[in-house]
Amino acid sequence: MPSNTGRGRFGVKPADVALAEHLLTGSSVVVGTVVGFPHGNSTTESKLFETRRALDDGAREIDMVINIGKLRSGQPEYVEDEVSQVVQATHSAQGLVKVILENAYLSDEQIVEGSQIGERSGAEFIKTSTGFAPAGATVHDLLLMAGATSPKVQIKAAGGVRTLARLLELVALGVTRFGATATASILDEAMQRSADGSALAVVAGPPDQGSNDAATY
Repeated sequence: MPSNTGRGRFGVKPADVALAEHLLTGSSVVVGTVVGFPHGNSTTESKLFETRRALDDGAREIDMVINIGKLRSGQPEYVEDEVSQVVQATHSAQGLVKVILENAYLSDEQIVEGSQIGERSGAEFIKTSTGFAPAGATVHDLLLMAGATSPKVQIKAAGGVRTLARLLELVALGVTRFGATATASILDEAMQRSADGSALAVVAGPPDQGSNDAATY
């Protein structure tokens, strides 16, 4: 499917990185995987081992889950040190890092703090969720993340982006990448609209704050 759609990144489980890299040899698709997934409770040493093994197997994008408990318990220095070490290891292999905050378990203040930790640590992306929490990407959380960081950091929305219309709404908020199980249908709709001459309009500004502001997309 990645080669057919032209997507730039194909995410797999850590045990499948080497196989995916082999199958995608010669294509423009980069292999990505997860670290500390899905709860982020691994030690820093474990996360570094996972990261280096994935990079050795051919991954070039690392989606790491922060230590949620440490952030919630007021230990942001621990979180930042851990993220920085994973970023450094990944950058040494010319890879990039997406820092998963798992917003469903964080307060607004913690989402802001986690987003800023991601930027200070040198990560390329901050990401809303793993898909294993009670909620995924919400407009409210995405606005917090965008407001807490500079344009140098990109935002990935994960957790229930199922239609092209929703995707375009979130693009208007500054989201640049999506985790979606409905990728094929979204691309099909986009290609159909393009073939029909329909514009893929991005809504200017966030949705009505009185309606779907807290909806999970």
